[in-house]
Parts: sequence; C-alpha cells; structure tokens
Amino acid sequence: QVQLVESGGGLVQAGGSLRLSCAVSGRTFSSYAMGWFRQAPGKEREFVAAISWSGGATYYADSVKGRFTISRDNAKNTIYLQMNSLKPEDTAVYHCAADPGPRLPVNYNVADEYAYWGQGTQVTVSS
Repeated sequence: QVQLVESGGGLVQAGGSLRLSCAVSGRTFSSYAMGWFRQAPGKEREFVAAISWSGGATYYADSVKGRFTISRDNAKNTIYLQMNSLKPEDTAVYHCAADPGPRLPVNYNVADEYAYWGQGTQVTVSS
C-alpha cells in the first residue's frame, strides 16, 4: 500500500501564499511521477501541476502558470506546491497523486492516469 498525506492548506486572503506538502509512505516504488489536482464544490476535479521523478519535467494548468510552483525532495519522499498570488477561484480541496515510473503519464493532466491519491487538504482564499 502507498499512502499520500497532504498538509499545508488553510485560509488565506487574496494575494497571499501557501505551500502544500504531500508525503509519500508505505510501499514506495523506485520512482514515481506526481501530480496535484483540485476540486471545488460542485465542480469536477481539475489538474493543477505535475512533476516527473527527476523533477526535470514540470507542467501546469494555464490558470496557475506563473503563480504556482511544483517541486519535490525525493530524499524525503515529499512533493510541494508553492502557491503565490492566490485568488478566490483557487479555493478547493487539493489532492496529490502518484503514478509509478520515472516519467509522467502521457495524459499527465488526467486524474485517471494516477494510481494513488491522498485525502486532500482544504485551501480557502478570501476576497
């Protein structure tokens, strides 16, 4: 079993910053690609960012490009999502996801491509 646990969510004013963390434990693979997705009330889960095992490949949704940064520390089995210039529309539950293998799935922005998921952490941005 693989466990993913997110942390770092909270309430912040528009324009503020938060850093989310996702710790991976349990049966760890030699390598795995990771992604962040979010889901707002009444909306579908949507892609936010993704990163390959090496960190050499990163991708972002257009809505967060230039404001969010995904990174990872493989020695700590942890990935991060630095979120700056937050907007009320960023309010959602943020989930991290893992896919075994060094490379990101071809459809890295599709939730079904990821095998393991965390429970999520709530991010609320007030206007």
